Amino acid sequence: MRVISNTSAITLALGALAAAGAASAQDQGSDAELTATMYSDAPADTAEMVEGPELEGFISARDGNRLQITGEDGARNVVTLDQTTQIVSKSGIFGISSKDRTDQALLNGLPVDVRTMQSPSGDLVASRIKFQKGDFETAAMIRNGTEQGFAEQTAATEALRGRMGDIDKYNIKGTTNVNFATGKWNLSSEAKADLCATASAAEGMDNALMLVVGYTDSTGSQEFNQMLSEKRASGVVNYLQQACGWKPYRMLTPTGMAEADPLADNTTEYGKAQNRRVAVNILVSKGLDGL
Repeated sequence: MRVISNTSAITLALGALAAAGAASAQDQGSDAELTATMYSDAPADTAEMVEGPELEGFISARDGNRLQITGEDGARNVVTLDQTTQIVSKSGIFGISSKDRTDQALLNGLPVDVRTMQSPSGDLVASRIKFQKGDFETAAMIRNGTEQGFAEQTAATEALRGRMGDIDKYNIKGTTNVNFATGKWNLSSEAKADLCATASAAEGMDNALMLVVGYTDSTGSQEFNQMLSEKRASGVVNYLQQACGWKPYRMLTPTGMAEADPLADNTTEYGKAQNRRVAVNILVSKGLDGL
């Protein structure tokens, strides 16, 4: 995690404040910053607080008004939301009119920039949480999966499920691996091209499905690597569906395998680079292959 401050990282004690409130933001143009304030019944006492570190990372866990922010290096910090916390969306319309709407905004997996205040006891309170509108939409899609796509294609989904219901063995028609930098889940331009080429090849196969599996190298903790592998897999699924046109009902549930099943030796940099991957498998049920 990149900490934009001279303040050193500290051990965080978790406070408990119940979040509830209402605010709204109006469109100010495509480059405007739109702001909402999150209210709580018990505001934090800021009289003795000093400016804390500015944290960059993504929301990896949430418990009420407490957020865990994880950086790309795996470092984790917990911040508390209080009455003065501002939620800022960069670009486009983002309105918050209730606690439920606020809860929807701060999703797991959402990349954020968090300004904090630090109490004498070491607690961090978020004074501002900023994110990009596009990142929110991506995080929402990851959370919701392909729910909308399934709803829009119910007939096709049910027809395919009917044929596949009792078949659990598949022929693997091809596998494409796309690779990632250490601790990251963003797709390179080469990876994006490879994914759409894979989707195009699979489109020409009758009854083809895709299974997407994310992996990491051995760097970092098991907990972080599991989360990272899932984010990599989810990002690939989203790109295949949004940019490459792969139909949601032809996608099996993606999964993350952390550092399991390495392709190469994790004791070398070359081997680690091969293991930081997402495998996109084209599958056809053995019972339907050739039909």
